[in-house]
Amino acid sequence: MGHPNSPLLPETGEKWSTHSTGEKEEIGMLTTSRQDLGIHLQNFTDFQRRAAGRNLPWLRTLREDAFARFAEAGFPTTHDEDWRFTNVAPIARTQFRLPGKTFVQLPPAEMNSCNIEGSAARLVFVNGRFAPELSSVGALPKGVAVASLREQIEGNSDQLSTQLGRYADTHRDAFCALNTAFIEDGAYVHVKRGVVVEAPVHLLFVSTANGIPLMSHPRNLLVFEDQSQATVVEEYVSLGGGTMLSNSVTELVAGEDSHVSHYMLERENREAFNVSTLRIQQGRSASVASHSFLLGGGLVRNNVHPVLAGEGGECLINGLFVGSGRQHLDNFMHVEHASPHCSSRQFYNGILDDHARGVFHGRIVVHKDAQKTDAKQTNRNLLLSDDAQIDTKPQLEIYADDVKCTHGATIGQIDENALFYLRSRGLDEAGARQLLLLAFASECVDRMKPGAAQVYVGRLIHAHLLPFRGFHSNQDSDGSGPSGRNWEEVG
Repeated sequence: MGHPNSPLLPETGEKWSTHSTGEKEEIGMLTTSRQDLGIHLQNFTDFQRRAAGRNLPWLRTLREDAFARFAEAGFPTTHDEDWRFTNVAPIARTQFRLPGKTFVQLPPAEMNSCNIEGSAARLVFVNGRFAPELSSVGALPKGVAVASLREQIEGNSDQLSTQLGRYADTHRDAFCALNTAFIEDGAYVHVKRGVVVEAPVHLLFVSTANGIPLMSHPRNLLVFEDQSQATVVEEYVSLGGGTMLSNSVTELVAGEDSHVSHYMLERENREAFNVSTLRIQQGRSASVASHSFLLGGGLVRNNVHPVLAGEGGECLINGLFVGSGRQHLDNFMHVEHASPHCSSRQFYNGILDDHARGVFHGRIVVHKDAQKTDAKQTNRNLLLSDDAQIDTKPQLEIYADDVKCTHGATIGQIDENALFYLRSRGLDEAGARQLLLLAFASECVDRMKPGAAQVYVGRLIHAHLLPFRGFHSNQDSDGSGPSGRNWEEVG
């Protein structure tokens, strides 16, 4: 298996526990085909020859160690507890290639619908590569650096070496390892101590169709020093059809007493695969809000992993996922309370129609020393079709004895009583159902800090929900009226 000259993919050895089984090879507890690894090895070998920073020893080691970890583990399967509801075989089977050196030209007019009015800066990346002609950086406050990661690697690598790759867990997550192996470009945002950035920084990642399946691995490093304040909007869109994989990792470092809001917007086409990981490291009394909105994509996995490492930290994890057709939208939350007197809140709403499938897998881990933890986790889901499916699994792992933690989930359909009330006020059935859907989705919007980012997200959600029918009736099989139970509680 692997390239004969590669030290990363040895034929045998205790570390690998590799046993041939014909066309497949068992690697540890996972099954990964030779072809699956072969295409990624070829991509990685070609990438190493031309990648920015290839002569930096620390970066080369980071990439090689990450690829070795990916090759050892392979893609996750449904036998892995963290992936039990999501089958990534379609990703593993697809022969993805890295984009070529030829830059894809996009007319600026194509980006008009992706413009946040009054943003402090906008960095645009096309198929994972920074597009300076589509980007704009306004008059940023002194002490704020916004640039592409590639520029930092080529010009200020010393600042990156202590932060890049320090927090993302390549041993636990194979997709994170794959991203780290292909680190080259993405966004770099650094806000110094005490600096306040009022307007949002917009990071726009655009995927384009290109005959063959393409993959990109955006890597973002967002560093906010003590007592700073800022908002970052990370958005993924696609132009045209075609199979694409966007596998992104964002490392967000929030210093003491900082206040940071992070938005993740995914609205790619139905042929796209999107795997995103947000790893948050919070200092003492830091307050971080994560807002995720999954509106597009065919198979989507959204990982949010905050670690409240400093005493007195606060974290809000807020999200909405809306699926139709045969979309598969998976949300995996892993909140670690590592210090005392910290609080976290998770609120995720799901709306699923047709044959769409949603997943909410939320885990709160309270470490032994994290006394006086206050954590709450809530997942609410609306199913608009008998064929829609939701898998929800809220979890608590508590190793401290003085904590306050709750979790729960609900699954149901549109409330017939609320529908009757709205219709009695003069709305037709379609308008009443649409209004109820918008109200359900607006719960997530209302948890955001007022400003340009909230307005932008609210407009996108409203436009996305307008075509939704929500016409499926909650009547009994005999048509006599609404069923006696609209909501099912889980957890």
